[in-house]
Parts: sequence; C-alpha cells; structure tokens
Amino acid sequence: MRAQSQDLDDTTDFSAFGLSPTRLDAVAALGWTRPTPIQERGIPVVASGRDVVGIARTGTGKTGAFMLPALERTREGGGLQVLVLCPTRELAQQVAEDTRALARGTAVRVATVYGGVGYGPQLEALARGDEVVVATPGRLIDLQNRGRAKLRQVRILVLDEADRMLDMGFRPQIEEVARGLGRDRQTLLFSATMPNAVHALALGMTKDPMWIEASPPGTMAEGISEVAYSVRPERKSDLLAHLLAQPGWDQVLVFSRTKVGANALEARLTKAGISCDVIHSDRQMSHRTRAIDRFSGGKVRVLVATDIAQRGLDIEGISHVVNYDVPLDPGDYVHRIGRTGRAGATGGAVTFVTASDLGAFRALENQLERRIERIRHPEFDFSGGAVVKTKERSGARSRSASRMGRHAGVRLAPEELAELLSFDS
Repeated sequence: MRAQSQDLDDTTDFSAFGLSPTRLDAVAALGWTRPTPIQERGIPVVASGRDVVGIARTGTGKTGAFMLPALERTREGGGLQVLVLCPTRELAQQVAEDTRALARGTAVRVATVYGGVGYGPQLEALARGDEVVVATPGRLIDLQNRGRAKLRQVRILVLDEADRMLDMGFRPQIEEVARGLGRDRQTLLFSATMPNAVHALALGMTKDPMWIEASPPGTMAEGISEVAYSVRPERKSDLLAHLLAQPGWDQVLVFSRTKVGANALEARLTKAGISCDVIHSDRQMSHRTRAIDRFSGGKVRVLVATDIAQRGLDIEGISHVVNYDVPLDPGDYVHRIGRTGRAGATGGAVTFVTASDLGAFRALENQLERRIERIRHPEFDFSGGAVVKTKERSGARSRSASRMGRHAGVRLAPEELAELLSFDS
C-alpha cells in the first residue's frame, strides 16, 4: 500500500472514525493522513454493521474502506470472521497484503485461498482458524466440498470487484459460497462500475444496504492523460518501441487482447533489447508472481499482460498504460488505465487504433461520454504517413501540449481535423 491522495479538506482525518490507537498507528505507518471519499463515507457505515454497496473508481482506497472497520470488529483468536472474495489471484494477493499492513501491531492472521498453488498452506490456515481469508471462488468451493472450509461463523462477507467477478462468470460460485455462510452476516459489495447484473446481485445478497457512490461509475482518477495513436497493424510493435524511447516512459504496463499476442509482443520487445516480461492465464502462478515482482521492483521495464492484470495490480510508479489493442468494454478500459495515476500520482494512458478498430474506438468513446485526444505520427499512421504541419499556438492549447509533452507525435488543431481521415472525426 502507498500514500493516498488528499481528496478531502484538512478537517477530516482517520481519528474521526473512532479507530483504535493500534489501527491509527498502522494507518500512519502507511503514510495515510486523510481518508479518500469512499473511506470517509464507507467506514462509518461498515462500522455500524449495516450492509454496504460501494462504488468508487480504481485506486481510491476501497480496501481501506471495508477492511479498516472490519478489522476493528475482528476478535483475535476467534477463528474465521472476515471472508473477502476476489475475481483473480493477483487481486487476492494484493488485498491480503494490504490487510496485513492494516492489521499491523495485532495478532490477527490473514490467509489467501486461490488456485494454481498447493493446498498445504491453505489447509493449515483454515485448520488453525485464521481470522481473515481472502479467496477466489473456485478454490474456496473446492475446499468447501472437501469439508475443509467451514464458513458458518463468518460475520463479514466482502465481494471485491463484483463487476469483474460477474464478467468472469462467477455468479453461481458466489451464490454457492454464500449458501455456506450463516444468515446473520454483514455483506459488503464494492465495485468500480455498477452494471445491471451487479445491481441485481447486490439486491439479492444484501439486506437494506447503504448505497455509497464516491465517484460516478466509469470515471477515472485525475492526473491520467489519455491519447490514442493511429497506427498500421504491422507497425504497432515499432510504435511501442518508439514511445518507449521517449523520456518519462519509465515503467510501462501493456495490455494485449490475447495470450498469443502477449507472448509475441514480449518476444519482439526482448529481441529489440527492451527488458520485459509477460503474464496471462496460461502462465504458471509462480511465473506470474515472479514477473510482477520483477516489474514492481524495477528489474524489468515493461510488463505485457492480458486482462488478468487490469485489476488487482497496485504497483507504485507505473508511468504509462498502453492498450495495444482497443478494449471492447468501457469498464475494461477504465480498469486498465487505472493501473497508472494511482493515489494522486500522474500517468499516461495510450491506446493504439488501427483502421479496423475505428468503430470499436468510437463506440468506446460514446460509452465513456468523453473524447480521447488523437495523435498521428507520420511514420506509423494508418493514413499512409502524410506529414501534417502544425502552427504555434498559445493559451490553453499550448498548456495542453506542454502537459502532454511526454507523448511523441503531431497534435492537430480542430480546424485541421476535418481535413484528415475519419480517425479524427
């Protein structure tokens, strides 16, 4: 966990929530001085025992919003009391790490339960009654069916990134896990978006919940500059290598739509002398963990990933996110670019658009209800490489160009856009 952005006025701090001195010390050790909006609104309601449906954009402290009050109500040595369900192993690892940091100074134990690794440590944690378990649904159900995961005494159930769990088809598993819990429980559902399916799940699993929307669904963190490059399909890897040579492109997460494409791109970048690694669902868990550790530790500069990494990666210092392929869903786009610009930092989000992507790209903009700045680079542009001359501009346009200076390419004035291909319309 890292220091959080200062979204509230100076009159609000964590002491206002009645947290114990030990918990306040843990918060201080993390460098948190002001709660984020979802924490300010969510912590008192969760602490009251009421069910909560919380909506907040990525990187705004949702884990702290539910885990701080949950830990305050967790009895040391009382067995399993808090169960958090996550869509991916990576997110489960991150939530568990964050929870251990928040439990600093106490004897509360935190275990992870997910597939792709051996059963031994997970069985031991369940047998000794670790107070908090962070799990993916599939492995947890496996252990339930074996009679090794007994969940009746769970008092707080958290569904983290509920929209993604439904996207991955986890609704039957979520409901099966819930049937193994006691009825007298608190249910907390947190998500960055609230599609109809999540709304229906929330209504079915919660009792008179408080709905807390700390940011409109689909919004992104401030400080992220978004641009789209026109590019010919065969030049995408060359354009990426060109951008990686620009100043400020220090730690870059690249999203590929397919596992085959991710492997091929990693091979091209490695051949070009760019340090990189790749993660996707066909890679063994040990490799995925090692790749993330190498990337977060600065040993590799580029991490190529499929959507397995769009949630759960909370790595400090990611300077840019590149959508190597246009995302087909606005929620995926928001979560991908949310890997940069976290906790008040700034970052860049770049999307590569080929001629065949134009329809999907415009549909994405319509759903996001905002226009993404277009950039053409004559060497890679799918229009054939026509050189576009630009004029000196002043005022807001110059300030915008200065702000976007980390990106290489040509920026066009509105009056120039109509003269070019439909990418600009």
